[in-house]
Formats: sequence, C-alpha cells, structure tokens
Amino acid sequence: MSAIIVALLGFFVFLLGYRYYSKFIAEKIYKLDPNYVTPAHQYNDGVDYVPTNKFVLWGHHFTSVAGAAPILGPAIALYWGWLPAFLWVILGTVFAAGVHDFGTLVLSVRHKGQSVGTIADRLIGRSGKLLFLFIILILVLMVNAVFAWVIANLFISYPSSVFPVLLQIPLAIAIGYMVYKRKTKMLVPSLIVLAIMYIAAIASAQFEFLQIDLVKYMGGEEGEGLFGLGVVSTAFFIWIIFLMVYSYIASILPVWKLLQPRDFINSHQLVVGLAILYLGLFFTNPELTAPIVNENPDRSWLPLLFITVACGAISGFHGLVSSGTSAKQLDKETDARFVGYFGAVGEGLLALVSILTVATFFSNTDAFFATYASYNDANAAGLNTFVEGASVLAGGLGIPSSIAITIVSIIVVSFAATTLDTSVRLMRYIISELGTEYKIPTLSKTHVATSIAVLSSAALVLLPEGPKGFGSGGYLIWPLFGTSNQLLAGISLMLISIWLKRLGRNYAFTLIPMIFLLFMTMYAMFQQVFFQWAAWGTNTNMLLFVLGAIIFAFALWIAITAFRMLTKKYGDPIDQNKAM
Repeated sequence: MSAIIVALLGFFVFLLGYRYYSKFIAEKIYKLDPNYVTPAHQYNDGVDYVPTNKFVLWGHHFTSVAGAAPILGPAIALYWGWLPAFLWVILGTVFAAGVHDFGTLVLSVRHKGQSVGTIADRLIGRSGKLLFLFIILILVLMVNAVFAWVIANLFISYPSSVFPVLLQIPLAIAIGYMVYKRKTKMLVPSLIVLAIMYIAAIASAQFEFLQIDLVKYMGGEEGEGLFGLGVVSTAFFIWIIFLMVYSYIASILPVWKLLQPRDFINSHQLVVGLAILYLGLFFTNPELTAPIVNENPDRSWLPLLFITVACGAISGFHGLVSSGTSAKQLDKETDARFVGYFGAVGEGLLALVSILTVATFFSNTDAFFATYASYNDANAAGLNTFVEGASVLAGGLGIPSSIAITIVSIIVVSFAATTLDTSVRLMRYIISELGTEYKIPTLSKTHVATSIAVLSSAALVLLPEGPKGFGSGGYLIWPLFGTSNQLLAGISLMLISIWLKRLGRNYAFTLIPMIFLLFMTMYAMFQQVFFQWAAWGTNTNMLLFVLGAIIFAFALWIAITAFRMLTKKYGDPIDQNKAM
C-alpha cells in the first residue's frame, strides 16, 4: 500500500478536526472570551508572565511538547503494525490530545496562570492537590532524565549535529535582545538563524574538524576514559553534565531571553523537517513494508499501545506546558485554540510522519521483523531507525545521506532540548509550590528549587545500572514514563470535566476521553507494577516498582476523589468570569 494514501488520509482527518471540532469546542464548550484579561497582562513581570504573539507562543508551546517522544513512541509502536499506531495517532490527536491541550491552557488562564497541580486544590481539595503535585513532580523528573539520556546518546551517535545545536544558543539570545529591547520583529532574524544553523549542519556533515566527537577525542571506543569508565561512558557523562548546566541556566532566564526565540527558531525547524519528510514521501512514493497488523506479537497491544504512543496521540506533559508556561504568555484567550489545539495537531503530524518513515524504511516485511523481532527490540531500534529512514526520504529530494542524517538529528535534539529546559523550569515551579504548601521557604527560592531539579534529574540518569551500562536511567524508566504521562493526561481531563460541570456546561467531550485514558493507563500500570517489575514479577526492577507503585496509589486516590466530585450535585453554575 502506498504511504501517500495513508498520509493524505491523516491530513484530511487533522484538517477536519481543527477546522470544525476545535471550533465547536472553543465556542460551545470552553466559550472563549476575546475580552478576558489574561494572566500575561494581569501579572506581567517580564520574566514568566509575558504577553506574546500567538505565532511566537505557538512556536514555544509546540517545540516544548514536540520532543523526541512523538517520534520514538510511534517508531516503537510499529511493532504491532502500522494500522493500530496510525488509528491511535489520528483519533487520539483529534478527540483527546487537542481537547486536553486546549482545555488545560484555558483552565489555567481562568485560574491566574496556575499549573493544573495547583488548580486541583480548588477542584478536588488540598489532599488531591498534593498527591497530584507529587505525581507531576515524579513525571517531570522522568522527563528530564529521559530527554537528557536521548540527547546525550544522539550527540555521541551523530557528532556532526553538536556544533549547529550549540551555535543556536547564542544566536537565540541575540534575537531575544533584538526583539524585546529594540522591538524588532522576530520572524526574519529567526529565519536567518535557521539558515545559519543549516549551513553549519552541511559544513559539519562534510568536514570532520567541525564534528564535536568526544569519543574520537579520547582515542576511540578502545581508548581510556575518565574515573575508570570506558570512553563512550565518559562521553555520555560529560554530555549529561553539560546538559544539566545548560538546563539550569536556561530555566532561570526570563522567557524572552532564550526560551521564546529559541523555540520560535525550532518551530521553523519543525516546519522545515516536516516539509522535507512529507515532500520526500510524495516524491519517492514508497510502499508500506511494515505489516498492517503484527499477528504474532510477544506483547499484547492492549493496553500497551496506548502508553507506548503517548506524545503524538495525547500526553499529560502537554498539560504541564499549557498550564506551566504557555498560559502565562497567552495574549488573548481566543489564541488558546491556535496554540493548544493546533499545537496538538502539529504533534500528530510529527507522529504520523514517524510512523510512515519507519514503515517504509525496510525493503520488505521480513527485513522489518529482523529488526522488530520483539517489543524489546523495537524499543532499542526505534529512534535510530527513524533517523536512518528520514535520511532515505530526504534523499528523494536530492539531499545527501550524511547531510540528511545530520539535519534530522539536529531537529530531534533541538526538540528534546526545548522539552528538557521547559521541564526543568516546570519542576522548579512545582518544588516552589510544595515549599510554599509545607512552609519550607528555602524551597521557594529560585536557585534552590532549580538545583534540586537539576541534581535529582542527573542522578536519575546516571546512577541506575542497566542493560545500557553506565547511565541506563533514561532507558530503564522509559516504560514508566509512558504510563505516568498518559495517567497525568487522564487526571487533567478529569479536572477539566469537573470545572466544566461546575460551570454548568456539557462535559461529555472531556469525560469520554478521560474514561478511556484512565482505564487503559491504570490497567497498563497495574500489569507493569505488580506482574512485571515487582520482586515476584517476570522482569524485576525495584526502581520502577517503587516509583510505579507510588504513582498508581496516588492516582487511584485522586480518581476516587474526583469521581465523587463528578457525581456530586452542585447548585447554580458558577460565573465563568469568577472561576478564578
């Protein structure tokens, strides 16, 4: 079957979803008010609360949520065949992700730009809020570890990508000063920076002296590393330390100084990357060689599919970005539809092209199963298979393979990096909120909260031992990340549903995806925690068992509390303009 047909079908459903369904949700359910004074204007502090053009904010929001996960998850889920992954990405984006991302953004805007964890206090009580904040804290900790692990490995595997990625940082800062100090428009400077980055990418792919290859600098894989580690492990350690230092600095800077301009540049990268891959798909017209459905998997797709494909179908982390940083920058409430729902559609497009890239990479079905022989094999091969497959599609446009691989790896690293420092910033917010709640003022200090976030993230990446050797943390916690991420999305939809009910509105459009998501994730988490990772399970892992058991217990308690709130009878609906 031609991949073009599948791509066009996906485009058509996404178009209908944004044009009609999101408009219905905006007008009839969330009832956006163009005259509402958003938190960005109410609390404008020039650091976190900054009124922002909707296209620039979309760039920040989209690139913050579009990390490596919407590529990696679908690439792994191809193990069950391309059709199940395709259907979940398409339907999940339109009916779940768009409503969730859009809804958490509006909910936060109507509650002073507070995070969903803080808003939970008002909707399900103080105990529910604290449990929710701890779930969020554990999730963002895992996000930091997973994405740092991904970036460090990509830097080692594709050293030609390092120089262009590092070059972007000072250039983005320069744009920030031009825009907010000299009132320059951001579009043209950001396009110039993107061009400079890709010129650097082409040069790095062609000239070895521009490739920052730590393994080579230390004499190759057989050389001698530091601290008794091998060369590759030493390179990994150095990159993790670098990423943590970068995340620390980036997460405490005002959003206009680095976060907004860099994310706007990366939004162009995403458009360019999607254009290259989809145009390559249309020029080469490849056949789908992955099976429609894997009839003999070693792991059942139910419920595992719905936690393997998290970002790209629906993701709880998106709600943290919506309510953590995007809500504080929303200029007009009516911009929420474009930023929130269309941001989810963009992520769906990225997940769709990941599916098509991997599904057309192999010469035939037998070659596919040689790499995707088991679910564990799919986990190990997914990301690199996408990078190699993307280079093949780019080759259809006449782009040499070495340059294409460099550009694709730059795009993946850039997205992962924006997610990483946004996540560290979110973790700082949460630690500060917990410090305020428990009357520990030291935790509310910016540098203390950020230090805790960075050090704990580094420890989670580096300390656990596993099949990937030193620094296996990101690899080990990936299964729990997917489950926790989806669980958080279900809880966020629950909060939106309670809020809509209190407003006297139809909450079925958030309740239905909430029920589906909570059932699938709780089912999956119960299986993993008590039948796989426990001491009596088939694949004992005490780190995942302890973290998973805590999250499962907290989520179950929240779900029971929220169910009571959903079945509770309220008096007269509250006034939307007083829902703060």
